[in-house]
Amino acid sequence: MPASLDVASSTLTFDDNGRCALLFGRHHEHLAQIEQKIPVTLVTRGNEVTISGGAEQIAAAKAVLTDLDHRLEQGLDLSKSEVDAAIRMVTGEPAPQKGKAKSDEKSFRGQGELIETERKRISPRSPNQAQYVKAMQKHDLVFGLGPAGTGKTYLAVAMGASLLRRRTVDRLILSRPAVEAGERLGFLPGDMKDKVDPYLRPLYDALQDMLPEGKFATRLETGVIEVAPLAFMRGRTLSNAFVILDEAQNTTPAQMMMFLTRLGEGSRMVVTGDPAQHDLPLGTASGLDDAIGKLEGLPDIGMVHFTEADVVRHPLVSKIINAYRPKVGDADPSTGR
Repeated sequence: MPASLDVASSTLTFDDNGRCALLFGRHHEHLAQIEQKIPVTLVTRGNEVTISGGAEQIAAAKAVLTDLDHRLEQGLDLSKSEVDAAIRMVTGEPAPQKGKAKSDEKSFRGQGELIETERKRISPRSPNQAQYVKAMQKHDLVFGLGPAGTGKTYLAVAMGASLLRRRTVDRLILSRPAVEAGERLGFLPGDMKDKVDPYLRPLYDALQDMLPEGKFATRLETGVIEVAPLAFMRGRTLSNAFVILDEAQNTTPAQMMMFLTRLGEGSRMVVTGDPAQHDLPLGTASGLDDAIGKLEGLPDIGMVHFTEADVVRHPLVSKIINAYRPKVGDADPSTGR
């Protein structure tokens, strides 16, 4: 029974003693993680955890432990990164999305936010990731915007693999601009596939993480999964497909419009990118910036903004992103102005 939030301590009792060993972690390392991030003291006795601290902190720690126990009950793994994710989901605030009132309600990793692929079940690891998953479930066109390491591409690929598994769509199409990073493809060795594969490698890696060994290659051969440079999208109508445009900040406005107008009957699109970082020639407008300006706030289009707080890679990545963020008076590194 939940304890009152105005007390100095509260006790949680778990039904499954076997799950408690996994929940607490080896040498109680998971409980130590929680104590490092939330100012509480956790004391265990058998299958009970007594939480001491301020009222809000006790509530947060209880929510984290309940979330982790629910994850174990569902048969999902529990690693250090998953414990960090649970803490982030409870203590983090989603970034306010333009045109929407900020909610005081905390986001939790519920069954509805799980993405089931053939190889694994994937859950959001931050409040903004939860918003992103919900947006992809609800809208036919979604923009995931923010810095590297926030899971924009990985979650989009996971959603596409999940819809393909459920036969909601017939094809999964992943695309990236291939020639805007300053290199000239003509100088790279090999045929066209050899030239563009390095640009598309992150998409290959994400898909191979979702599919059983061998299925990715088979579906590439049959055309069920297609990974192609953005230039190959021109002139096509993409029906009954889940289509992802990655690194969209490296498109021009004309390329972005071309891509968005490929949306056909029964299809969904996800566009990901970091508006703060592009590789376009000096003075060239970004198609992603242009699309945000034109489309943000329109009904039936989801637009989710991530921040460095959503970075789920190595903890240093969020600090690096923050350190490189332009300060007042600095020139914009992408434009030199």
